[in-house]
Amino acid sequence: MDRVRIERLLRREQEVFARRNPRSQALAQRAQSHLPGGVPMPWMTRYAGPFPLFLSWAQGARVQDVDGHTYLDFALGDTGAMTGHSPGAVVTELQARLLQGLTAMLPTEDALWVAEELSQRFGLPFWQFTLSATDANRAALRIARAVTGRPKVLVFHGCYHGTVDEAFVALEGGIPRSRKGNLGPPVDPLLTTKVVEWNDPQALEGALAEKDVAAVLTEPVLTNVGIVHPAPGFLEMLRSLTRKYGTLLVLDETHTLCAGPGGCTARFHLEPDLLTLGKALGSGVPIGAYGLSREVAEAYAELLRGPHADTAGVGGTLAANAFSLRAARLTLERVLTEESFARMEALGERFQAGVEAVIRQAGLPWHVTRLGGRVEYLFRPEAAENGTQALEGQDPLLDPFIHLFLLNRGVLLTPFHNMALMSPATTEAMVDRHTELFAEAVASL
Repeated sequence: MDRVRIERLLRREQEVFARRNPRSQALAQRAQSHLPGGVPMPWMTRYAGPFPLFLSWAQGARVQDVDGHTYLDFALGDTGAMTGHSPGAVVTELQARLLQGLTAMLPTEDALWVAEELSQRFGLPFWQFTLSATDANRAALRIARAVTGRPKVLVFHGCYHGTVDEAFVALEGGIPRSRKGNLGPPVDPLLTTKVVEWNDPQALEGALAEKDVAAVLTEPVLTNVGIVHPAPGFLEMLRSLTRKYGTLLVLDETHTLCAGPGGCTARFHLEPDLLTLGKALGSGVPIGAYGLSREVAEAYAELLRGPHADTAGVGGTLAANAFSLRAARLTLERVLTEESFARMEALGERFQAGVEAVIRQAGLPWHVTRLGGRVEYLFRPEAAENGTQALEGQDPLLDPFIHLFLLNRGVLLTPFHNMALMSPATTEAMVDRHTELFAEAVASL
C-alpha cells in the first residue's frame, strides 16, 4: 500500500476528530493541570485521536461523548462491559443493595452463591474474590509459589495479565527481556519469570525441565496481541508437561470468558489448578475471582492456619465486598447466561463474515480471527501462531487509521488493536453498520 497515502488519510481523520469534538478537546486541555497525561488512568492515552474522548453516558451497546456524538460500542470497556453497559437486570437490584450497605468485611450469602455457580461453570470447587483480575492473578501466583516452594513463573510472549510484575517480560530476537515500557519494576522480571513463545512445546518443556517454575500463567487463547489460538494438541501438551514437572497451571479467563458461560475451560474441557476472572463478572462493578482445585485449596488452607491470614499478602479490605458480590450474582444469574452467549457468538460469526467478505473482495493480505463473541482483524495474510507473528501483524499507520475512520462515523473499537466484542445488547444492525463502514475505509485506502 502507498504509505504516504495512508499517512495523509490518517491526518485527515485526526483533523476531522478535532473539529467534531471541541468540548472533549477543552476538557483534555484542562486535564493537563491535574491529571498526568491528561487522563485519570494511563491506558486512556492509547486512543488514536490527538486527545481522548470524554464520556457523557453509556447504555447497552452505545456510548455518548460530551460533544453529543453517540457511538455503537464494540470496545465495551475492553471487556469490562461485555454484559452491555448498565444492564437493567443488574442495575435495578443493585440500587437496592446501595441502601443495604456496601462493605463490612463480613461474608454474604451472595459470595457463597457466586462460588457455587463458578464451581459449576468452571469445574474448580473453591473460590476467593478480589477487586480485579490483576489482584486475582497476583494471589494465584503467590499461592502457587507457596504451595510448590518454587520461585519462578512462566508466561508466553505477547501475554497480558494486568499489572502483574512477573508478566512484564518479552522476547526480542528470541532473547528474554524486560518488556518495553515496564515502569519502575521492583526487580528485573528476568529474575522471577521465564518467557517462551506460544505454541512451542519444545521451548516450554525446556523451561519447565529445570523444575524451578511454580506456575505457568496463561490465557487458554492469547488475546492481547490479536487472537492467537492454540495449535491442535498444544493445550493438552501444556497440561501434560506442567504435571510432569510439578508445575501448577493457572488459566487467566478474564478475556476468554467470551468463549461461553465457562470460558475456554468448559469449552475445551481444560483442567487448570487455578483459574482467574475479572472485568465482565460484575457488569462493570469492580471484582475479580480465582478458583482453586481441591488439592491446591487444601494446601493453601493449611498454610493460612494461625493468626497471620491478614498479613499473608493475599486479599484486601474491600475484596469480597457485599456490593461487588451482589453484582456478580446478578450478572451470572441474569445476563451472562447460555442464551446470551449463544446470541453473542452468532453476532461474532456475522461480524467475522462481513469483514472477511470485504477483505476478500479487495484482495487484501489481511485476516480475521474469532473466539466466541470476540473478533479481531490483523494486517497479515494468515492467523498468527505466536506472539511474535501477531505483533508483526500490527501496523502503526493502519491501526490508528481504521480506528479513527470508524470512530468519526460512529463506531468504537478497542484502542489497542482492532478488536470487537459482542454483548447481549449488540444487534445485527450494529454489526452490519461496522461492515459497511469498514468497506468504506478499505475503499478509501
